[in-house]
Amino acid sequence: MQVTRILAVRHGETAWNRDTRIQGHTDIELNPHGRWQAQQLAQALREEPIAACYASDLSRAHETAQAVASQHGQTVQTHTGLRERCFGRFEGHTWAELEARFPDETLLWRRRAPDFAPPGGESLLQLQARVVAAVTELASRHPGEQVLMVAHGGVLDILYRAATRLDLQAPRSWAMTNTAVNRLLWSPEGLSLVGWADTTHLQTGDGALDEKTA
Repeated sequence: MQVTRILAVRHGETAWNRDTRIQGHTDIELNPHGRWQAQQLAQALREEPIAACYASDLSRAHETAQAVASQHGQTVQTHTGLRERCFGRFEGHTWAELEARFPDETLLWRRRAPDFAPPGGESLLQLQARVVAAVTELASRHPGEQVLMVAHGGVLDILYRAATRLDLQAPRSWAMTNTAVNRLLWSPEGLSLVGWADTTHLQTGDGALDEKTA
């Protein structure tokens, strides 16, 4: 049975990442440091065999993927299943603002209640189903090959949990840094973990922020 190798990457930094402001489906572009991170990522992966470059259709993920795709003479194929979790009315607020305005809902979110969805948003269970279905669809196209998937912190969190068989409510002890390289294997039996949070390519600058909201 041939497996598909996946390079799973979180998008580069945005101004809202710096502000600890919830992005969700809000389309926020990379900031200058995020564009530098994307270029560093592209250089780090320039010798990797990559059969296809996939990304969320949100610009921060698409632009990050495009930096890599350009090194390989490819175009980025977008898939809405790789989008960040939709946070509904939480979007646009900082963590502190959420705790002040919606304390009860924020507590449920912080406790990772699987069936809790911010008004107008998605629950963790809905996110999990969407992400696993999307990755299964894309990876199954490339048995024996390696693909790039550029997405978001919430998506990467789901992939790590799926690969390590961790519950949705298990406390997170792994980093989900902007443009870190995460390596997974996919087969019809599911995902497995190869390597996580490689940020070697970012060591020449001030690094990257970890995702705190997933």
